[in-house]
Amino acid sequence: MSLDQNLNKILIIDFGSQFTQLIARRVRELGVFSEIVSHKKIKLKYINSSIKGIVLSGGPLNVYQINKYSFDKKILQLDIPILGICFGHQILSKLNGGRVKQSKHREFGLANVYKKNKSLLITNFFGNKKSKQVWMSHADQVSKLPKNFKVVASSTNSKFAIVENKKKKYYGVQFHPEVTHTENGKKLISNFIFLICKIKRNWSSKDQKNQLIKDIQKQVGNNKVICALSGGVDSSVVAQLLNKAIGKKLYCIFVNTGLLRKNEEVQVVQTFKKRLKMNLIYVNAENEFLKKLKNVSDPEKKRKIIGNLFIKIFERYAKKIKNVKFLAQGTLYPDLIESKSVTGSQTSKIKSHHNVGGLPKKMNLKLVEPLKFLFKDEVRKLGLELNLNKEIISRHPFPGPGLAIRMPGIVTKEKIKILKEADYYFIQSLRNHGLYHDIWQAYAALLPVKTVGVMGDNRTYEYLCLLRAITSEDGMTADYYEFKKSFMQTISNKIVNSIRGINRVVYDVTSKPPSTIELE
Repeated sequence: MSLDQNLNKILIIDFGSQFTQLIARRVRELGVFSEIVSHKKIKLKYINSSIKGIVLSGGPLNVYQINKYSFDKKILQLDIPILGICFGHQILSKLNGGRVKQSKHREFGLANVYKKNKSLLITNFFGNKKSKQVWMSHADQVSKLPKNFKVVASSTNSKFAIVENKKKKYYGVQFHPEVTHTENGKKLISNFIFLICKIKRNWSSKDQKNQLIKDIQKQVGNNKVICALSGGVDSSVVAQLLNKAIGKKLYCIFVNTGLLRKNEEVQVVQTFKKRLKMNLIYVNAENEFLKKLKNVSDPEKKRKIIGNLFIKIFERYAKKIKNVKFLAQGTLYPDLIESKSVTGSQTSKIKSHHNVGGLPKKMNLKLVEPLKFLFKDEVRKLGLELNLNKEIISRHPFPGPGLAIRMPGIVTKEKIKILKEADYYFIQSLRNHGLYHDIWQAYAALLPVKTVGVMGDNRTYEYLCLLRAITSEDGMTADYYEFKKSFMQTISNKIVNSIRGINRVVYDVTSKPPSTIELE
């Protein structure tokens, strides 16, 4: 996101943590603008009077890998309040003369921190309690505090869980206050912003919308843009943003891959071409996609094939439209994180996303990804700000590669037909029972396993259907939704009795982490 240089803000220096954008998100939620800059790119000359506070993020490195991280020590001498989180806390201590060593007991997950001394940073954080539950994720720890630092709170394994140098306005926390698992963690960030940095609220959904529209106009200029439209929340918001930014220079292309949800193509054309009056080109490429995916079972290959073919189709139609230089798509921040596509990041790759890691290295179109630093619920708020209807905004996420990654193993027409029906029955049941909006994402998957069953005294040997429904705030972490037994019995019976090809239904009760939301 480009910046208004006159807007007071929090600068977040990113050392490769998967949670860096969560820090920025918490700052935005509190009504203050923030900017993320990679530790590899931050220079002293970039620091101006609009920066009222600096946050040093966590990261996968340790402070002894000095050759792998760069950080201008002079930034610490600018009389700007600094908050170090996890790895950032260790850097802050080490650069001020403290010591960091490998911890005898690593801490990953929930831990209790105990209040030791007063500090502006922990105002109303502990409340009436002496301890708070926080989320730890570290193998190293500060073993000796720098001069003029004091302990504010400790955990069983981290003596210096919260520290401060009040005079220099340095603060360090060993845990992650930005994640929802940390009890009252947002209060720490709020205290840093308002009590320590003394910034006033200056940011809202409307400001964000206007900033994104300006960013698009600056990037695109007078050129034409094609938008990869799927009908989901992300691509719909991107299309409406571009519509506001460049009007008729936008051409939306909806590709029917044959891997969509039941009746999806009809709904998309109805909504965007007829109701919203956008330039929409409908492409039926079902046979093309299925031919390319024939006998392919590796999930990464599936994603790469689908991503490459999408681009070929977009480039094909860009030539027909003429003078198109940009491709817009609805990439979100969790997509970048899982694909290790954050510029300058050291985060670990989990899987390719068709609109991130699945794209070919060489393509003729430049990317426009206005949502790439936002989370799903922020995108939904933005959609409402753009006057998209709630029916579109409230839709569950649907992956770009579609049903191909919800059927581990090879993709066939028979499997697609079976899965479309199972998914349709599941989603309709959620709507009918008033559960759809309680759930972040739900879907049916077809596992590459056949099991023996019995129907009407006859033996069956059919596929196993897996149902998944999760709750989440931002897609970075998730937990399974606890259905009542009566609902599970109803949907299981409905799927088995109505769909030829499925004789068994199971429910996925795995959280994220350790699993991802999608199967592949």
